[in-house]
Amino acid sequence: QVQLVESGGGLAQPGGSLRLSCAASGFRMANFAMGWFRQAPGKEREGVSCITSDNSTGYLDSVKGRFTISRDNVESRIYLQMNDLKVDDTAIYYCAPRFYCGVIARMLDGSFGSWGPGTQVTVSS
Repeated sequence: QVQLVESGGGLAQPGGSLRLSCAASGFRMANFAMGWFRQAPGKEREGVSCITSDNSTGYLDSVKGRFTISRDNVESRIYLQMNDLKVDDTAIYYCAPRFYCGVIARMLDGSFGSWGPGTQVTVSS
């Protein structure tokens, strides 16, 4: 059974940083791409970043140069380092496994249909 638990969210000021973590279990994470998604109030979920099993990465245009995705297959965790946060980054952030990354702007869902509780990121002065 796929289980995903996101953590690390919180309140940050514009220009600040947060590091999100996602603990994955119930499947062999090393064999899959992993994506970060977010859903802001009143908006649809969108893909933010993705990392393949061989560590190729992709980012939504609006976060390129500010966010960095990484993975630790030994710990079955992925991370999202978020720097220079903007008010528009406010959302609930989720992680999910993917069979592949593809175009991030069209990455709307995980491949297993499983979601964790998410972690709230609020960027406000």
